Amino acid sequence: MSLLISSSSKTQQAFLKSVHELYYLRTVAGLLSWDQETMMPPKGAESRAKQLSLISSLHHQRLTSPQFGELLSQIQAESLDADMQPIAREMARDYHRAVKVPIRLVQEMTETASLAYDAWTRARQQADFDSFAPWLEKVFALKKEEARCLGFEKNPYDAHLDDYEPGLNTKIAEKLFAQLRKKVVPLVEYATGKRTDERSISWMRTSYPLPLQERLGREIVRAMGMDWTAGRLDVSPHPFCGGAGPNDVRITTRYSENDFMSSLFGMIHETGHALYEQGLDGQYFGTPLCDTVSLGIHESQSRLWENQVGRSRDFWEFWFPHFKETFPEQTKSLNLEDFYRGINRVERSLIRIDADELTYNLHIVLRFELEQGIFENQLAVKDLDAVWKEKMRGYLHVVPSHSGEGVLQDVHWSSGLVGYFPTYVLGNLYGAQFYHQANKDIPDLRAQIRAGNLTPLRQWLREKIHRHGRRYSAAQLVENVTGEPPTVDYFIKYLEEKFGN
Repeated sequence: MSLLISSSSKTQQAFLKSVHELYYLRTVAGLLSWDQETMMPPKGAESRAKQLSLISSLHHQRLTSPQFGELLSQIQAESLDADMQPIAREMARDYHRAVKVPIRLVQEMTETASLAYDAWTRARQQADFDSFAPWLEKVFALKKEEARCLGFEKNPYDAHLDDYEPGLNTKIAEKLFAQLRKKVVPLVEYATGKRTDERSISWMRTSYPLPLQERLGREIVRAMGMDWTAGRLDVSPHPFCGGAGPNDVRITTRYSENDFMSSLFGMIHETGHALYEQGLDGQYFGTPLCDTVSLGIHESQSRLWENQVGRSRDFWEFWFPHFKETFPEQTKSLNLEDFYRGINRVERSLIRIDADELTYNLHIVLRFELEQGIFENQLAVKDLDAVWKEKMRGYLHVVPSHSGEGVLQDVHWSSGLVGYFPTYVLGNLYGAQFYHQANKDIPDLRAQIRAGNLTPLRQWLREKIHRHGRRYSAAQLVENVTGEPPTVDYFIKYLEEKFGN
């Protein structure tokens, strides 16, 4: 139980008890989903869908019950301290969204997402979009129905953008992406027009034994500050971070002998998420003050560690000798300069999670436009595969040869995570703004990173961002940390300095 309960009124104690139970149900669902993606045998899919549906319905029933609504009203009428105010505010937001959605729809969405995920894993392996399309039709139909229930009749897509990033809507996202396109597209043209030195990428085509990949990856993750007594690493078809609170954080990656950097940067990315989860203030566990504020802020942590730190020359001045020591045969003629150029090469590629920092943003714009088209009834699910290929040709001048490297590459839609993709770009913006401020607050930060000491940065992020939970909105948090509202300027400046050279 939270430390808050001992100092609260009886009404607040009863309210907090209910809040804790709601969070515990969420963590049970999270662990069941983690098991499905990592360890569950294939034949368990149908029963797992029923289990998740039951948990989600129990959570929904408790959250929308008249008793909880009455408790919420009662404590909002009381004089609340600095902790109870944001707890009540955030639970009110959750309550007022949830009461608009019928329990029948909650159950159906949860069960469908679980079964659709199972169908996606098989369809992706076989590059068979047609077998998955009926499931995707159902997922999007349910998400449209949910948007109508929430009152977003005019702009239904906004219901899901606001769910992952409170305050985000289509108009804001369109403006943001227009600003990025204006700057990123010319940079992509410039960077991809430069001739690539074969020495800087030939080492990437070599075979790297999987046990050694995992060993070096774990060393780097440990140096970043991952607490292995409160976390674990596993393998899944699509890397992710899950778990059940700051003392039980679970990350995954996927390995390929001929693509070591993909698994390594996947591990660094997911560890950025994990450090955020482990950095939440455990004394508030089971309340919004021990919960992450938004997906944009969450992604800022993973993108900051993966790119501003993990792809920097400073980082590899320390870790490059370890890389060579782990793989002496594969790297005997490789120097730091060629390695650095290789991991930062700009390439028009097919797969989002393997994309460089420049073209990655165009991958997100593509997905945003497809989701928007479906919600505005301008695009049918059955046409997604073909339209995906057209947009890839237009944005990146490459075309998937099959749906496995195209429309089926991401797990998100199968899991019902519609509206999630734009938060990756917000994460890039927030991350660049945070990292700029960290360098101001820690004048020798780059020197510390070159020495292999990542603790000062992790502690700064924990103090400034992680520990606050949902106490502030994403925009408030950015302004509290950096002294100014969220802006695209720092991210664009970072890209221009790195890739314009």
